[in-house]
Amino acid sequence: MVVRNIFVLLYQWLIVAPVFILLTLITASTVMVMAPLLGSRFWGYYPPKWWSRLTCWLALCRVKTSGHENLDPGQSYVFVANHQSAFDIFLVYGFLNQNIKWMQKQSLRKIPFVGFASEKAGHVFVDSSNPKVRAASIKKAKEQIGEGVSMVIFPEGARSKSGKLGHFKRGAYYVAHDMKLPVVPLTINGAYDVLKRDSLCLRPGKMELVIHRPIPTDSLTEAEIPGLIEETREIIHSALWKKYQ
Repeated sequence: MVVRNIFVLLYQWLIVAPVFILLTLITASTVMVMAPLLGSRFWGYYPPKWWSRLTCWLALCRVKTSGHENLDPGQSYVFVANHQSAFDIFLVYGFLNQNIKWMQKQSLRKIPFVGFASEKAGHVFVDSSNPKVRAASIKKAKEQIGEGVSMVIFPEGARSKSGKLGHFKRGAYYVAHDMKLPVVPLTINGAYDVLKRDSLCLRPGKMELVIHRPIPTDSLTEAEIPGLIEETREIIHSALWKKYQ
């Protein structure tokens, strides 16, 4: 066990870290140059998708996915997922196989290269400082969705401290309700163990992405949104590994 931990530590800092930084710089630069020139539909999605896949493989993570048959590539959705780790982004971006935009915390805009590239890719930064600014963020999110492009949102708002589900916020559901888009719950397993919150220690392991059936919102009223939130939370919880329940 000690030898394995030493090997993982050396591999992480001598190989994973420098290669990941190089991949990130290449991907961010590509998006920053190409997305404004030729559009973010392709250049804001495919380079980051392969950056995410390569990151998972580089980290020696085994990835399992299920439920792709539930999705129509030409349909736009609002995906809602539990948030276990920073690796959630690599797992969903790399293996969901749907053209997506992200709704992200405003603080992520400050990350060098990545923040600016995310903006050019069409991702939405949410400022929760006051209701008016938050409403503007939701309006911008709606502008990025359509014609097969979907939005991914973590309703918990922040990474889990234990791997278990937290409280769900309403923003994602208002976007789906206003645009009459199906809501698709996503269950993420294993990412918490790969890279825990507030940790820099990478632990290669298995990650799983479960894609649940879309839930229509065509006839949903605003008064029914709390019920939809609870329904999606229960669906996500039902597919969590036992240690996260």
